[in-house]
Amino acid sequence: MTAIYDLFAEAIRSRRQILCRYDGYARELCPHILGESKGHAVALAFQFAGQSRSGLPKGGEWRCLWLDRVSEARLRDGPWHSGALHGQAQSCVESVDLDVNPQSPYAPRRR
Repeated sequence: MTAIYDLFAEAIRSRRQILCRYDGYARELCPHILGESKGHAVALAFQFAGQSRSGLPKGGEWRCLWLDRVSEARLRDGPWHSGALHGQAQSCVESVDLDVNPQSPYAPRRR
């Protein structure tokens, strides 16, 4: 795996925020699920501040991030952010490696 992947894994394990750039936009987020989709490393994260091409709704929004498009990533201590609970299953990460949820329904490879 890559250094970015390892950083996202550490953020999940320690419930720390990530500051990064994604497609050139500054993002502040909390990753919740990490793994692969279509042969690429991906993360499902809750973006609570920063920028994006489509804008960011007040209160934040769930984002599916292709990790090869992430740069300048670093960990930061701060409150853990998450979106509202919902009944729809995530479709961002096909093969789940880590999930912040201890009762994950996705059978992550690591806990």
